Formats: sequence, structure tokens, C-alpha cells
Amino acid sequence: MEFTDTHTHLYYSYGTPELASQMQRCFDSGVKYCLLPNVDSDSIAKVLGTVAAYPDNCFAMMGLHPCDVKADYQQQLNLIEQAISTNKIYGIGEIGVDLHWDKTTLPLQQDAFRIQTGWAKDAGLPVSIHCRNAFDELFELLEEVQDGRLTGVLHCFTGTIAQAQRAVGLGLHLGIGGVLTYKNAGLDTVVSQLDLQHIVLETDAPYLAPVPHRGKKNESSYLPYIAQKVADLHGMSVDTIAAITTKNAKRVFAI
Repeated sequence: MEFTDTHTHLYYSYGTPELASQMQRCFDSGVKYCLLPNVDSDSIAKVLGTVAAYPDNCFAMMGLHPCDVKADYQQQLNLIEQAISTNKIYGIGEIGVDLHWDKTTLPLQQDAFRIQTGWAKDAGLPVSIHCRNAFDELFELLEEVQDGRLTGVLHCFTGTIAQAQRAVGLGLHLGIGGVLTYKNAGLDTVVSQLDLQHIVLETDAPYLAPVPHRGKKNESSYLPYIAQKVADLHGMSVDTIAAITTKNAKRVFAI
């Protein structure tokens, strides 16, 4: 049984003994592959260092997180683009739109999104998209930039079935994480209706730990809890969910 965590920041532990401990717990839990989304220029070295330490298991993505799109975003993008040009990466991310913390940066976030989806399309790479309190704005952007070449994952999907179908129609897979296990989140009613060919699993570690670890620091080794919930909703074995979602992840990210 092999699981794939399509979105984890476990590289935050790079340079500490905790990274090796986390990776060993991944292996013990059957989590074999981890996709590492960059967030800004400062985290590039940690992503690349983690990949160098675990080249058969960890795969880099590069992008500027929408919450890190500030006045200097062009400089940040230049640094990230330089890293892309000199390193093997498997996706552009974490990119997107976030209007939870700061709505005033929306025009900057939109510009950064257009630039980075352009990189992805030109390089034939998938994107990993963050969206918080911004589905309308994100879908408007996606409809603008989708020319048949854009692929990827709408990370940490927590929307409605209509929003899920719209995302799939725009060429995206849905990243399902720990929120699925939360009692009153309502995501279970959506996931139960989704074709499994359209979903991948993720933890977003160290955030959004699944039950029974909710409220604690998340890690990629907890991915089987999410897989088990998907299995329960679809009346399948967790082994089958692991196989389907890993196959989906390998197809999306070409790992």
C-alpha cells in the first residue's frame, strides 16, 4: 500500500532531526511520495534540501503563496523563476488567491497568478492552487487563463459539489485533506459524490491535522486517516483508495 501526499510543507523541519523522524513515520504509515510546495523565496533552500535528502520520495514545486504576495512580489517571482530554471521541479505552487487575511492585495495576487500559471503552461507543469474566501475570484481567473494547457490540483478543497464540478470542468483535480474528517465541515457529503478519478490526497502539514489529531501539528504520516474516511464514504478498502489516489497523483505530477 503506497500513499501520496500531494501537498505537504514537511520541509519546514529541514536542518533538524525532526525531518528524519517525520520521514520515517511516513514510511511506517505507507506514505511513500510527498509533493513539496514552495511558498516564497526564503523556503526554496529548504524544499531543495529536503528533496536532495530524499530524492526517491520528495518532489519539489515552486511558487509564490498568495499570502506572500506583497509589494515586492515581482522580486519574489524573479527569485523563484531563477530557482525553477536551475532545478528539477514537478509543479508550480503554492499559488492562488487568499482574501481571508488581506483583500487589498487582490490585484497583486491576480497578477502573480497569471504570471505563474503562464510558467506552468509553458513548461507543461501542473499547478497547486490555494483558495481561501475567494472561489468567485479564483474561478474568474481560471476561466481567463485556461486555454486547454492548464492542469493541476485545487489544494485543500472545501467547497460545494457545484464548485467541485466547476473546478473539474476547468481541468483540475481536487486535493482532499484533513478537513474531510471534521464532524461538522460538510465536506463528507461532497466527497461522497465525487468520482475518485478526480481526487488526490494531501495533508497540508503542519496545518489542518485530521481527526484524531485535530488541533495538533499535522504531518504527512497522518495521510491514512484521510484515506480511510474516503474509503468509508465510497464503501471501498483503504488499499483501493491508496492505489487510485496515488495513480491520480502520479498522472498529474508525473512522478
